[in-house]
Amino acid sequence: MSYAIITVGGKQYRVREGERLLVDRMKTEAGKTFEPRVLLVGGDGNTDLAPSTTVTARVVDHVLGDKIRIGKYRKRTGYKRHTGFRSSLTQIQIESIGAATAKKASAAKPKAEQPEPAAAAATAPEAPHTRTAHPPKDYDELTVAQISEQVSGWRRPNIEAALEHERANASRKGAIAALESALKEKENH
Repeated sequence: MSYAIITVGGKQYRVREGERLLVDRMKTEAGKTFEPRVLLVGGDGNTDLAPSTTVTARVVDHVLGDKIRIGKYRKRTGYKRHTGFRSSLTQIQIESIGAATAKKASAAKPKAEQPEPAAAAATAPEAPHTRTAHPPKDYDELTVAQISEQVSGWRRPNIEAALEHERANASRKGAIAALESALKEKENH
């Protein structure tokens, strides 16, 4: 990977390892490293438009750009104004292209070796009474009429969870009545 296209401060730059360039002033302090957003990685005849590699850059110094002289003049009126401007710039050096991915992969590896608590809980057998049920998806957005239409297709734990949610949060009488009648029907069958 011989080059990368990065974006820094809303502008795009084509960079190589070891290259120095001037970009608009950044808040990062001199001597610190940062990882700009990578748009493309290319070289050796291959290009990747959605790269997973990272570019590491180091802030070398904060400098002022060349002075730009601005003169205004209107003929026959005696109007003359002169001013100048120096842009605030940051000099950065590209330290590496794609080297940080190995660090991230090695950092992610120990996490993969340790089983996550959610994965461990999913593999362990659970008693039916300890499983927590939730109201159906997008329940808060449903109206009372929609709840009374759809409640017949829900499972009993979902109906119970929706009823608890309704009593604790919304307290809509029509929805509570529809959920209680659906529970009675599930008990009878």
